[in-house]
Amino acid sequence: MYSKRSFLQTALALAGAATLGQAAHAQDKTIKIGVTAGPHAQIMERVKQVAAKDGLKIDIVEFSDYVQPNAALASGDLDANSYQHKPYLDAQIKDRGYKFSVAANTVTFPIGLYSKKIKKLAELKEGARFGIPNDPTNGGRVLLLLQSQGLITLKPGAGLKATPLDIVSNPKKLKFVELDAAQLPRSLDDLDASAINTNFAISAGLDPKRDAIAMEDPDGPYVNILVVRSADKDAPWVARLVKAYHNEEIRQFIDTQFKGSIIAGW
Repeated sequence: MYSKRSFLQTALALAGAATLGQAAHAQDKTIKIGVTAGPHAQIMERVKQVAAKDGLKIDIVEFSDYVQPNAALASGDLDANSYQHKPYLDAQIKDRGYKFSVAANTVTFPIGLYSKKIKKLAELKEGARFGIPNDPTNGGRVLLLLQSQGLITLKPGAGLKATPLDIVSNPKKLKFVELDAAQLPRSLDDLDASAINTNFAISAGLDPKRDAIAMEDPDGPYVNILVVRSADKDAPWVARLVKAYHNEEIRQFIDTQFKGSIIAGW
C-alpha cells in the first residue's frame, strides 16, 4: 500500500512528465508564417532552413495582397507574418483593433517610381496618369516621395498618411490612379508612371536599381517587421524565429540575392 508520501511523489513525477511532454510538443510545433510572394517569401525560405538547424519547423504561407496576412494572423490561421512596415501595421491596428506586437525588424524595401513611357520624371507631361497604392500608409509614402522630387506640394502636417486630397500644389496636374499595390506592376502599360513597392516590382521582373526612374531614401520609417499576436510575443518560439532571421547567413543572402535593392534592417 502506498503511503501519502509515496502517493505525492508519484503524482509529482506524473505532473513533471506531463509538463515535459507538453514542452516537447510545443518545441515540435510547426510555426505558420504568412508572407507576400516574392522577396519576403524568398527570404523566409532561407530563414526556414536556418531555423530547422535549431529544431524550429516553419510552414510558409504566401499571400498576394497586404490585407489577408493580418486577418489570418488575427484568426489564428497564422502564428506570425512578415511583409509589412510599422506605419501600415499601426493603421491596421487602429482600423481593425488587432492585438499584435512587433517581434523584430526584418528588411527595408525602398519604394521606386517606374515607367514604360519616360526615362525621367521631368519628362512627365501635363495631366499624366500616375499610379499610387490605395492603402493609406503606402499611398502617403509615395506622395511624400513625389514631394521630395518636386512634383507636388502637400499641406503642412500631412505626414505619412497624406492622400491626394492633401495636395496643395500640382503644377503638372498629375492625375492619381489609386490601385491595390499588387496591381500596380500590371498597370504600367496603362499609366504614364507608377510607384511600385519593391517586393511587387521584383516579383514582376523589374530591377529596382536598373529600372526605377526614382527611388525613396532607404533611411526612413519603413523598415519591415516580423509580427505576432501580442499573447505570443514572449513565447520561446518567437525568440528562436528572430534568432534565425537575424542570422548572419540571412544578411549575406539578402545582400547577395538582391544586390542593394533590399536592405537588412537589423
